[in-house]
Amino acid sequence: VDFKNTVIVMTSNTGSHEIQRLSSDPRTNDPDLIKEAVMGEVKKTFRPEFINRIDEIVVFHGLDARHIESIARIQLRILEQRLAAQDMTLAVTEPAVAELAKAGFDPIYGARPLKRAIQQYIENPVSRLVLEGKFAPKDVVPVDFRDGKFSFERVVH
Repeated sequence: VDFKNTVIVMTSNTGSHEIQRLSSDPRTNDPDLIKEAVMGEVKKTFRPEFINRIDEIVVFHGLDARHIESIARIQLRILEQRLAAQDMTLAVTEPAVAELAKAGFDPIYGARPLKRAIQQYIENPVSRLVLEGKFAPKDVVPVDFRDGKFSFERVVH
């Protein structure tokens, strides 16, 4: 294999607790201070021979609710496209997106649990409803969050 024109991107949660700790305090929410703390964790975790072979290390900032909601919208677009292939439209309310973001976020794991939350709270119930014949082609599948639960009730005009 020739890696001459290849960029390899590796990710790690190493130091994520430092990012969370330092980002939560305005006095220590300095990118240089955060990078220094994360690099200290990287040096504890990985051998110097490995670190020396990495050309660039990028330290990302912590995610907040606004970021997670944006990621949730992107993930929901994938489900929307799958439903569009069945000639159905997904209509997710802002309260539902906010609840998905809350359910799918973990300070340590970031947005990784979000995909599972969308599958558990939206995709699986919608699939069940479609299989039961409650939604068919040309239908809009509404997704809302009310009274502590997700709902998929049609709005009758």
